[in-house]
Amino acid sequence: MICSKSDSDSIEKCSEFLKNEKVLILPTDTVYGFSGVINKTDSEIRKIKGREETKPFIVLISSPEELSFISDDVIPENLLKFWPGPLTVIVTDKHNKNNTVAVRCPGDEWLRSVIRACGSPIYSTSVNRSGFPVLGKVSEIRAEFEDEVALIVEAGDAKSSVPSTIVKLENNGYSVIRKGAVEL
Repeated sequence: MICSKSDSDSIEKCSEFLKNEKVLILPTDTVYGFSGVINKTDSEIRKIKGREETKPFIVLISSPEELSFISDDVIPENLLKFWPGPLTVIVTDKHNKNNTVAVRCPGDEWLRSVIRACGSPIYSTSVNRSGFPVLGKVSEIRAEFEDEVALIVEAGDAKSSVPSTIVKLENNGYSVIRKGAVEL
């Protein structure tokens, strides 16, 4: 199924698919992403993408305050100023202190509204088969994945294929893991 981000019912439609544990392709403020409710859709996303079990997904939240549900870490102000926006921060998992979680509060208000409406953080990972370039043209995304996901939300071709910048919190500071849309 295809819908447009500008459709009056697009937020409601996306949240219903997400609540029903379906995998969607959603536009973000960086690139199009495979998305699904956390802890419910990871195996399906991995199957579609062809991604190994050990590589984690980014978790999208609807507001910076929601980080407290995922981690007890405090993001420094010099990084927090980029939220909402294209910055992913790797933090300690609140529920398993031996694990980390990559978290992002996207800059796109529509996407944050979808996350709020579904009532759960969602996974996001770029739309491509593992090992292949990120797809940004709607026609290419549809041709490759339309039959494998429940819904594709179109918002025009992605303006760039620059993903979020990823940083890892460590020792009262951070290190840049992946350079991306935010210059640090």
